[in-house]
Amino acid sequence: MWLPKPAGSGAYRHWLMDPGSLTLRLQASCRIFSVTQVMQRWGRPQVDESTILGMRSHHRAWLREVCLNCDGQPVVFAHSVLPRNSLKGKWHSLGRLGARPLGAALFADAGVVRTPLAYRKLLPRHALYQRAVIALQDKPPCLWARRSVFTLQRASIMVTEVFLPGVLEL
Repeated sequence: MWLPKPAGSGAYRHWLMDPGSLTLRLQASCRIFSVTQVMQRWGRPQVDESTILGMRSHHRAWLREVCLNCDGQPVVFAHSVLPRNSLKGKWHSLGRLGARPLGAALFADAGVVRTPLAYRKLLPRHALYQRAVIALQDKPPCLWARRSVFTLQRASIMVTEVFLPGVLEL
């Protein structure tokens, strides 16, 4: 269950609670920032994601997953859901980001509104945990994630950020 506060998040708390651009914060925390594209395709979001975005459960969205890396080490796994109707207007190019960070585009427009962050402790049986740890040699007992919805002119997208253990070394 996604919660309004990251109770018990320990060392991850200051990363989880920061409402600013995670991309900018990571870029300021390392010498070389990069984005590794893991997956981009049309697919069905999870039921809870569809519900929050006001989508019908059978509708497809552009699903994007990337690793944000600092100095070659994966520190955040990001999962984004972009409904088809949100890839129009100012956001028409978001479906073609490739290895560019989504955060830079979202925080560049002052008209973008962000919902409050929601938090979740991911255990190994959770699908996001399983996809996030693929690049890790040592699998932690849990991962912390946060998500929110960004809206611009009635177009909404959901971004979930899963914090990997490497972020604690920054």
